[in-house]
Amino acid sequence: MSVNRAGPMRLYLIQLGAGAIPVGDQLLEMSLGCYLVQTGEGKNILIDTGMPDDIDMNDFPPLPMAPNVVEQLRTLGVEPDDVDIVVSTHFDVDHAGHHDAFPNAEHVVQREQYDLARADHPRFTPARNHWDHPALRYRLVDGDTELLPGLTLIATSGHALGHQSVLITMPESGPVLLAIDAVSQAAFFTPDRTAGPFDDDEEQLRASTRKLLDLVEREKVALTVFGHDGQQWKGLKRAPEWYA
Repeated sequence: MSVNRAGPMRLYLIQLGAGAIPVGDQLLEMSLGCYLVQTGEGKNILIDTGMPDDIDMNDFPPLPMAPNVVEQLRTLGVEPDDVDIVVSTHFDVDHAGHHDAFPNAEHVVQREQYDLARADHPRFTPARNHWDHPALRYRLVDGDTELLPGLTLIATSGHALGHQSVLITMPESGPVLLAIDAVSQAAFFTPDRTAGPFDDDEEQLRASTRKLLDLVEREKVALTVFGHDGQQWKGLKRAPEWYA
């Protein structure tokens, strides 16, 4: 078992899969990822856990996959027991597939998302044995919440009820917004956007997008990371590199 590091704050973007997938008559560059924040006090905060290993990948568009989150964390010197907090942005299968690998962490999710998923919403059943494992401890939050100094959860329903994005204030890079699936592609970051096939509520989606656009301007956000934008991720620092 490794030990938590203390020192300057770090943000790692962990890419779990990437490639071009067919969408209609075009190819779309896609990325799957999760995120690790290491605080100056030595805490490890993991944001999402990626696709489970036991899922039938034939049910998904063909996307080359990288090693899973546990394997990639180990390359950074972080064992599952070293993770203090898992922020669950939502329980979609590509975001919650390894929650049960972190039973010692406090798992943090929006109450709306948790209640919806626990009520057997079919959207969240593919990864239920991972996010609803009896060993996991959940902290339920309601709306925008400062989780730790410099790390704020932003309620962004629309893609799914109770979805949350994350704002991290880095000491050198400045504020970094992890939009996750509230805005999965840079092209969707417009106030008049329309919902896609995997979005639950277009009105909420637009409201959340406008909320994030306002936040970017108000907080002078230096970098917005779009959760599935494969083209953007090609130009980002990816683990083992980090943002400070």
